[in-house]
Amino acid sequence: MGATTETRNVGVTNDAANATDRPLLIVCGDKIGARMAGPSIRSWEMAHALHRRGLPVALAAPGAIDITAPFALHAFDVRGGGLRDAAAGASAVLVQGMTLAQYPFLAAMDLPVVVDLYDPFVLENLHARLDETRSGRTRAHTTDLAALVDQLRRGDFFLCASEPQRDYWLGCLTALDRINPSTYDDDPSLRRLIDLAPFGLPDTPPRPAPTPVMRGVLPGIGPDDHILLWGGGIWDWFDPLTLLRAVRRVADVRDDLRLVFLGTATPSLYQPKQTMAAKARALSDQLGLTGHVVHFNDGWVPYEERGGWLLEADVAVSTHLPHVETRFAFRTRLLDALWAGLPLLVTEGDVLADLVRTENLGRVMPPEDEEATAAALSALLADLDAGG
Repeated sequence: MGATTETRNVGVTNDAANATDRPLLIVCGDKIGARMAGPSIRSWEMAHALHRRGLPVALAAPGAIDITAPFALHAFDVRGGGLRDAAAGASAVLVQGMTLAQYPFLAAMDLPVVVDLYDPFVLENLHARLDETRSGRTRAHTTDLAALVDQLRRGDFFLCASEPQRDYWLGCLTALDRINPSTYDDDPSLRRLIDLAPFGLPDTPPRPAPTPVMRGVLPGIGPDDHILLWGGGIWDWFDPLTLLRAVRRVADVRDDLRLVFLGTATPSLYQPKQTMAAKARALSDQLGLTGHVVHFNDGWVPYEERGGWLLEADVAVSTHLPHVETRFAFRTRLLDALWAGLPLLVTEGDVLADLVRTENLGRVMPPEDEEATAAALSALLADLDAGG
């Protein structure tokens, strides 16, 4: 997260941290290790950012932890064994996602609770469960919503990643009477109740891989080809299908375009469905792209090695479907692309796409528009040809 975490919310935790040597315990809901998905990466980088500021911090996660850190790491089992003891030694706990619902004893402890709301999982899951029955979706949504409401009632302080997210959560907090004369009198801006911790850029630049990871390694990718890199998982709310059709159009007129999907098998302990990943591979096969123009990296690149892949690419890409999750999303893998200095090809509709457009960091196109996506990709490749 680097310097982007230097926001007022950290000041709120400073008082509690300075009053005791007991650490802030960041409780991650998923695996911490060499290979991590977005929520785990956020917890990992947040712990590092606070440690660099000299604040006592510890990180707890389910399952074995196969990575080292300059702060305490606590592994616990999926039933919470070991987590209670770690929390008992903490000055406060920071949770995200379904953590309080999974481990309700955390909410019952006499500790300040910071809730990280950067991932609007209730909105995300509305789309992720589209292929389930209506009754099943309704039951799951009820569970999600109950978990969210419990968090919003219990939390002492809240984090989110962008101002649009903060607007959304301010509405939710208002509906639950968390915004009231008392909280208003404490701070009319309400920054002492909810503030930003954008998931951002590491302090150190990416390091090249010791040997090539794509060029001359993946079939058909030569030293002078232009590599378009999809930097994370192919989740069901994304739209790789429009991208693949656009890539087919561009590849018909130039033979130096290659698209690489960085990860296809999530390291998550919970193995979320990846229906869209299967659809993307099937369409790539159907279009005759797989293994030549398009490559799917089977597995998941270790977190500390992602810089080598980014530095070998020419353009980063993220395309998504038009739905409510997009408005409040914070595509953390796109910041990896900025970290590596890559131009971006992105679908409009979220706060990072707005940044790409206003800061001229790449090309932004409408959702599900194959022609516009192909045109934007062609323009970026022309810029590269011209040395831009």
